[in-house]
Order: sequence, then C-alpha cells, then structure tokens
Amino acid sequence: MPTKLTTAVRRGLGLASVLAVIAGLSGTPVSAQVTAYKQAVAEAAAGVDAVGEYYRSVNYAALWTGEGAEFRARRAALIDALENVEVHGLPAGRYDVAGLMRQMREAHTTRDIGMVEVALSKAFLRYARDVQSGMLTPIEIDPGLVRKVEYRDGATLLRGLAEGEPRAVFRALPPTSMEYRMLVKERLKLQQTVANGSWGPRVPGGKMEPGDSGAGVVALRNRLIAMGYLERSPSRDYDPAMQRAVMEFQQAHGLETDGVAGDGTIEEINVSPEERLKSVLVAMERERWTNMDRGERHILVNLADFTAKIIDHGEVTFRTRSVIGMNRPDRRSPEFSDTMEHMIVNPSWHVPRSIITKEYLPQLQRNPNSNRHLIITDRYGRQVDRANTDFTQFSARNFPFSMRQAPSNSNALGLVKFMFPNKYNIYLHDTPAKNLFARETRAYSHGCIRLADPFDFAYALLAKQEADPKGYFQRVLKTGRETKIDLVTPLPVHLIYRTALISPKGRAEFRRDVYGRDAKIWEALNRAGVELSAVRG
Repeated sequence: MPTKLTTAVRRGLGLASVLAVIAGLSGTPVSAQVTAYKQAVAEAAAGVDAVGEYYRSVNYAALWTGEGAEFRARRAALIDALENVEVHGLPAGRYDVAGLMRQMREAHTTRDIGMVEVALSKAFLRYARDVQSGMLTPIEIDPGLVRKVEYRDGATLLRGLAEGEPRAVFRALPPTSMEYRMLVKERLKLQQTVANGSWGPRVPGGKMEPGDSGAGVVALRNRLIAMGYLERSPSRDYDPAMQRAVMEFQQAHGLETDGVAGDGTIEEINVSPEERLKSVLVAMERERWTNMDRGERHILVNLADFTAKIIDHGEVTFRTRSVIGMNRPDRRSPEFSDTMEHMIVNPSWHVPRSIITKEYLPQLQRNPNSNRHLIITDRYGRQVDRANTDFTQFSARNFPFSMRQAPSNSNALGLVKFMFPNKYNIYLHDTPAKNLFARETRAYSHGCIRLADPFDFAYALLAKQEADPKGYFQRVLKTGRETKIDLVTPLPVHLIYRTALISPKGRAEFRRDVYGRDAKIWEALNRAGVELSAVRG
C-alpha cells in the first residue's frame, strides 16, 4: 500500500481523511468507500448483538475512527484505560492492547478501518463489563453464589460514550463506592509490601500474653510493627502497648479482643501479605458484582463477618452479631439481594421439608413420640395421631406430612422473624440458642440468619413508621399470637460475603474464608489471568 495512506493511518487521521486518501489513490468515489466501510462494520459486528444494535441505530456512523478531536479523545481514553487495567486487579493480557494498536497501525483499506472500528467497540464493551460488573459469573464458581449481577446494556454503553465526555465516561464505569476506592488503594499497598519483602519472619506458635518476654514476644512485636499496629520499640516484653496492639489486630480480624495472642490470633498474624492481596482482589471483584443502587436505607448481612447491619445514607445505624449456615453443602447461606417486606411476631416454625426428611423422619421411625414439640399435620391441616402412624413405611420421597412448631419462647425461630420472600427460603430471625453468639466463628444454622439482638433490630425497622416502635412491638409480642407486621417502606436486603473489607475509619480488615468461597473465586480469577506477580502499582 502506498506510503501516503500508511502515513495517514499512523498519524491517527480520522475516517474521512483516510477514505479520501483511498479514494484519491484508487479513483473510487468517497461515497463508495463509505458504503464499503459500513459493510465492513456490519460484517465485523455480526454475532455481537449489542455492537450490531448500536451501529444499526446510528446507520453505521463511526464512533472511534471518525475525523476530529472527539474521536481521538475516545481512542486515547480507551487505550489509557486498557493500559491501566491492573489498577482494578484485571489482567492486562485479557484486552490485548498491543494487538489493538497493531491493528490500527496496519489498517490499509476501507475494510481494515471498519474492522478497527468494531474491534475498538468490542474492546470497550469487554472492559466496561469487567470493570463495572465483574469478570466472572458468580453461579459458575460456587452453588451458593446465586447473586444476580446487574449487567448494563452494551448498546446503551456505546451510546453513552458517543454522547459523553470520554474521560468522564470511563471514570464512571468502575464502582464509585468508598469501599471500592479504598480496596483499590489497599491492593497497591499490599503489592508494595510484597515487593519490599513481606512483613518479616513468622511468629512462632504458642500462647503469649501480658507479662511474657523472650524471642517469641520479640517476633510478635516485629510483626505487629511491620503491619502498622505498633510503634517501633526495643521492648522484649509483652507490655500494655503490645496488648493494645494485639487487641487492635484482633478487632480488625474478627477475633475475640482479649489482648492475648493465642493460637487463633497467631495464625491470623502469620497470614502472608500475598494471601491478604488475594482477598482484596476477590473483594474488588465482589464489589463489582454488587455495583448497583443498594438503597439509601438497606440491610447488609456480611456472612464472613457474622454481622447484620442497617445502613442509612452510607452510615451504619444498627449492628448486631449473627449466626449463619453451617459449613456443609446443604446448609451454607447463599448470597443474593432481595427486599424485606414484613416481620412476623410470635412465629410458628414450619419445618422445611429437607429438615423433616433428613433429621426428623429417621427419629420418628425409631420413636414416634420423639420431638413432641413439633405438630405433625396431613395435607388437610389435621393433626396426625403419632401412636397410630407407622412412620417406617415412609421415605424421604413419599413422606406425606408437614411439621410445625407453635409460637413459644423455645420456638426455633425465637419470637420474631424478618421476611424477604425468596426461593431459597432464607430469612433473618430470633433464636433461643443465645450462647452461640459468644463464639468467634458462628456458622451453626440450617442456612437462615439468626440475630443476636432481634428485638432491637425490629425497633430500628419500625422507628420509621411508629412513634413508639418499642412499645408497639412489645404490645404485639405480649398477645402471644402469630402476627404479621408490614413494613410501610420495604427495605433492600443484601447478603454478601467479604473476607476483605474497609472499616469506617478507612482501614482494611480481614475475615476467615469460612465457606472457602473466596478461595474458589481467586482460583477463577487466576485462571482468567490475574497473577499477583503481575499486579503493578
């Protein structure tokens, strides 16, 4: 191809200039070249619905390869974003910037330019989806990741780019939450820690507490200093300053804050910055999955943190401990978002069929009078006479009865449950088993979320619709009758799972991966090209 055309392309001239050069060289009218360009765009866009839809809607007008500053600005913004994807923990190799640049340099014909046009749009949409909604599809990673990710329409994204200022459009793509911005900073901080040689030697095992001294205490002191929990000191003693530092570390890692460095605390202190970096990268991906309007007022349940919170305008206005599902395939609490519509005071517990057949049926077969606190009813709601029923004739498949526990202080759901109707049969509720809330790791339920302070939670919810929320709730409670209380304004509920999170003071905190889900997500990210050694600041 003549040097004149190659020069036109390499100088970044727009579509009109390049087509004019082609027309001058070939004798073909510019109008014919434009038609050929549109045909090339249509062909390249075939098979990608969003891209094809966009170009048809604008009669195949150029978005990237047109003439003028606006087109150059879009190209520059795209290339700049793709060259810096690692800021967001995304793998550079996924977007092949070098290949795109080569394709642009080697565009010598009308068809080539049309192909470049669509290649840039495809690269933009891939980047936009990854940075806005995540690289991975949750349910493909773990059956408990049932979250529905909100994906933006690709044609709408392209139209938004056509109409907006390019840099502003690209800045608006990633999550704009403070949580995400702080995770991005923590990623850089941990990457630099890894590059600088970690946090030093591991701390030897064995319990250490105030009053101790020796080599183990020195190793603990040095590790806490390196991690930023303790000021530099020559002390070899487990003094009050170290005790405060240990308590601060424990609080930041969801541990019992007793100021004693026991086995659990030492285990967490010895977690490497590389592992913490993995947690942060996973948390960034998870934050992209929930890149949506969560509601000015909403309920946030962090399964890995064993907490339930009410968030008002970004501020935590209520917080309580929670118990989540056991770490068993059929008991783990799922992750999803829904809307809380009502609460039920003095609830009956309608035993889920899975619990009936797996737990209670075998007991009834051994002893028909077992679990007398449960009422067994037939399909018509009539109570079954246990003495005259042969439970051994039934299996999990054909068991024909229902089981229910009447309202009481000993009811499995306690005295109140909070409903956001969903196909997973998950809700928040009270429990008579209060002792579990004192434990550090609280995964004991069949899947629903138990609350340590359910009455206070109810008062907080009702405060928006009752002048005396506590008095109103207590009056309903004292009737002893099962009563439904609708929330005048339903609340979004988000069940999430974050092992890396940012405290209100802006400090990174970490939790154990109790279900092993984050390990699976990291493996998937790694397979997709994310590598710790490749992460750059």
